[in-house]
Amino acid sequence: MMKEMPLTVRRSVELMGLFLVGALIYIGSGIIMPLLMAFFISIMLLPIYRFFRNYRFPDAMAIFLPILLLAVTVAGVVWFFTSQVSVLVSDFPQIQKNVTLHLNSLSEWFSQVSNFSTKEQISIINEQSNKLLTYAAGLLGGAAGSVSSAFIFIGLLPIYVFLMMAYKNLLLRFVFLFFPKAHHGKVEEALWESESIIKSYLVGLIIQITYMTILLGGILMLFGIKHALLIGVMFAFLNLIPYIGALFGNILGVLLTLASSQSLTPVLIVLGTIAAVQFLDNNILMPRIVGSKVKINALATIVGVFLGGALAGVAGMFLSLPVIAVLKIVFDRSEMFKPWGVLLGDENPDQSPMKNPRYRSKSELVRRELELKNNTIPTEKEHGTETATDKS
Repeated sequence: MMKEMPLTVRRSVELMGLFLVGALIYIGSGIIMPLLMAFFISIMLLPIYRFFRNYRFPDAMAIFLPILLLAVTVAGVVWFFTSQVSVLVSDFPQIQKNVTLHLNSLSEWFSQVSNFSTKEQISIINEQSNKLLTYAAGLLGGAAGSVSSAFIFIGLLPIYVFLMMAYKNLLLRFVFLFFPKAHHGKVEEALWESESIIKSYLVGLIIQITYMTILLGGILMLFGIKHALLIGVMFAFLNLIPYIGALFGNILGVLLTLASSQSLTPVLIVLGTIAAVQFLDNNILMPRIVGSKVKINALATIVGVFLGGALAGVAGMFLSLPVIAVLKIVFDRSEMFKPWGVLLGDENPDQSPMKNPRYRSKSELVRRELELKNNTIPTEKEHGTETATDKS
């Protein structure tokens, strides 16, 4: 039916569909985000579930045990983080002195480079502080709602994960019934690739958090930086958000170091260590862990992160990359949506399509040629000839 429509009408329908999906996510983010997060977590837990099933555990027990292991791990991370924060709180008197010292130094420097005296600076700061307090008071009402929403999110997550794993065969059947039988081969291939890329991404992030915390925290401890482990943990978790998270991680690391030291030397050590660890992570460790199964270009990543944040908050920013990766897998296998797959991908032609008409084609041969040139060969099926339903 869509193929019979004029090209302009088809493109208009696609854009309208994108707008409606965005509006749906924005309006229903409180329902959609827990479901989406549960979907990704359930895929990550599938290997553990299959391990228990191979040892003839009952289905319910084989689902429950991976969720329990994940809950214990998360509880351990929360305990570790709170213990580090408690150490920071115990140093509050010294932090207060250091902050006052840095503010006085900043005030003197500002007096030298501007016409504002210390009294005028204090007056401006007090005025802005009153405005900030008024704004903060207005946000307090919404804060309670946010906390309650977070508790609902955390409470629903294990339930959704359990039910999705319990009804995985039903969900797979629904997906296959949704498409004509002639397309089932492509559907199965897309399902395998989606599972593979999601597992690689999420497991890779867990490994990344672990080694970033150990590397960054350990090196900073060797240099004698206070609250080194807290800086390592905060940066490791913020780094999960592509591009933006690393920036905030650097800022928080600098602020914590400034608050804990009267010298600027530790700040330079923190910035240098973060830069070195990030270089190691981006160029050596992370590519080997996650691999290059599906590459998303930097423009699509940045826009996706901001769009995810605007539509669904922090959860949307965190989930933007795996969602884009899955969308690319689907788009690449759909004749209608292939242009969108090209837009998201990293298969950049070495010549302009204006000069070389070959790159205007949707040909599979051209796509594979570009994948080879850009080292973005798609994921191969890792499970031989098994079908999705057999494996699950």
